Amino acid sequence: MQPSTRPSVAIIGTRGYPSYYGGFETAVRHLAPYLAESGWDVTVYGRRGATKPEDSARDERVQSVLTRGVESSSLSTLSYGLTASWDAAIRRPPSAALVMNVANGFFLPLLSAKNIPTLVNVDGIEWERQKWGRLAKSMFRVGAKLTARYGTELVFDAKAIGDRWRSEFGRDGVFIPYGGTAPGELEPVPQFAAGTYALAVARFVPENTIPEFLEAATILAKNHPVVIVGSTGYGGDLDARAQALVDSEPNVHWLGHVSDDTLLFALLRNAGVYFHGHSVGGTNPALVQAMACGAPIVARDTIYNREVLGDAGVFVEPTPHAIAAGLEAMITSPHSRALARQNALARSAELYTWESVCAAYERALRKLINARAL
Repeated sequence: MQPSTRPSVAIIGTRGYPSYYGGFETAVRHLAPYLAESGWDVTVYGRRGATKPEDSARDERVQSVLTRGVESSSLSTLSYGLTASWDAAIRRPPSAALVMNVANGFFLPLLSAKNIPTLVNVDGIEWERQKWGRLAKSMFRVGAKLTARYGTELVFDAKAIGDRWRSEFGRDGVFIPYGGTAPGELEPVPQFAAGTYALAVARFVPENTIPEFLEAATILAKNHPVVIVGSTGYGGDLDARAQALVDSEPNVHWLGHVSDDTLLFALLRNAGVYFHGHSVGGTNPALVQAMACGAPIVARDTIYNREVLGDAGVFVEPTPHAIAAGLEAMITSPHSRALARQNALARSAELYTWESVCAAYERALRKLINARAL
């Protein structure tokens, strides 16, 4: 039998395929089938219980490999990264590996030793996230240094992230943002009339401005419905605060984590205003998707959010009163909402489509394996 001449890629560092957990997983749901259609053998490493193998949208050409790890907020990324990297290096060596998150920088020497070129999405500046303790921050910082040393090529999802890596680690890379799915017109979710509610979609961590938004919601809920999508994933104080707010404010609705894209897109498409409070990452997938849905956006004023939104959003300081005032001004102005929706849709179609994102990843991967063949 002749050996296969098809290029192969192992995708390491996500919860698997297909999974609906976060931005990395959303990217892989688009990228893995794209690569398979383009002639690649694709293997996505994941975790038991984190994928939906029965998903009707699953591409059967994509191989899912589940490895073992420790399920905890501090050890899961490292433990699953280790077992996935070991499997890829020893049992199923690919032509190239796409590695997500600098925490997996610890395992890049293993892949490098097996002559497997790596394309590493460095994600945001993880060592500055408030949710991590001192030890975790140190771990991410060391992982970043190892990524800078051993990663064959790096991916920055925002130009501002690339600036940080060039100045702090002396490494350049390729800019590839996230994409958004344009759903077109969608009927409102039955209990929420179109254009009447304020929406937030975020993981419950402090750097996503969740504490401030929950306070702002108590102000906004006096006149408008407030819909909150997200949770910590592990329980905790912010979940308890959200539940207490729901119990005391009939106009506040907390849906928890939503994995149904149709529901999420309908909420975004018909929102009176969407608040984006992320402060530390680069190009945030939730923000890009909100743009693709044409949501009128009010965002925390950061270099990253300004890079993504341009003139397609309104920016506010991260205080409860500033957030409430910005959301109130947008939701009560039909002209502002219409203009924000138009600008968001146009910017999304120009800069943040999944077709362009997937094509950029494939070009970067092919460049790696072509260089390896020289």
